[in-house]
Amino acid sequence: MAKLSAKEIVDAVKEMTVLEVKEVVDLMKEELGVDPSAVAVAAAPVAAQEEGPSTVDVTLTSAGANKIQVIKIVRDITGLGLKEAKDLADNGGVVKEKATKEEAEELKAKFEEAGATIELK
Repeated sequence: MAKLSAKEIVDAVKEMTVLEVKEVVDLMKEELGVDPSAVAVAAAPVAAQEEGPSTVDVTLTSAGANKIQVIKIVRDITGLGLKEAKDLADNGGVVKEKATKEEAEELKAKFEEAGATIELK
């Protein structure tokens, strides 16, 4: 099997849905005994922590009256199936974790345009 460069791996992960990335992380834990999230936390620069959070979680608090449009947006962002996206629209929850502030503002605008209520945490 050909050895992949770190750049090739990152490029492949960029094209995955959130659920596919979760499967990769779970496999790494299972097969290699490595928890990638622990490595990422340990490698975070201290300076970034002093400046405040550079990423936020986009949380859906209410789908509003136009729930079908909100479900479509949730599916586009997360790659979830129809049932899972509907559950998220019905019950609320985190739509995107660790989004950049700019990306979070764009997502918030999309959801608010569809009538949903969003919190950035």
